[in-house]
Amino acid sequence: MALGKGLSVSGGGAAALSAAAARQMEQESAAIARGLRRRDPDVLDRLIEQYQHRLLRYLVYLTGNREFAEDLFQETWMRVLERGNQYNGRSRFDTWLFAIARHLVIDASRKKTTLSLEALTEPQEGSTPLEFAGNGPSPYESLDRRETGRRIGAALTHLEAAQREVVMLRFQEDMSLDEIAQVTGAPLSTVKSRLYRGLEALRPVLSEEQHRIAGVGA
Repeated sequence: MALGKGLSVSGGGAAALSAAAARQMEQESAAIARGLRRRDPDVLDRLIEQYQHRLLRYLVYLTGNREFAEDLFQETWMRVLERGNQYNGRSRFDTWLFAIARHLVIDASRKKTTLSLEALTEPQEGSTPLEFAGNGPSPYESLDRRETGRRIGAALTHLEAAQREVVMLRFQEDMSLDEIAQVTGAPLSTVKSRLYRGLEALRPVLSEEQHRIAGVGA
């Protein structure tokens, strides 16, 4: 997902769409909460199918090790099954899921080494930069957006770990600032500060991409 968000809807239409989307999300969250309380295997299967790629991507991002991430992926879903009654449905399921995963990463890293989360999320030599995928109407535009994603992903590796995580959750996972605060356990003011500082650090890269794209389209 790109660091700029798409089309807007003005006037009452936007409010109506927002309200309808919020109601739908509330209904979905409530249904998930009921299913988890019942330990409904169908609900768990649907959740795994829906969130498996995002969850594994987040864990690989945090750990820098796919094998380690896959172990924690399995453990995260076991924790969801064991503690499903703790999800009350008043927030998005993915914020609760990612918070569980993040705590497991921290706990596992403390057991294995003395690394903090800050050290754990530092980019490793030879690791693949975080990529922001784009959807394009033509093969050329798709390729161009993937190239932009790679450039931004490479720039992200130079951010401080805490800033990088907030930027990733905001723009790749499409979470609100409140939801990011729930995942990270940080105060909202801290989340805002990390996001601002991260975007300021990325500004030269984003500006360069804008000029490059404008030059291609000229």
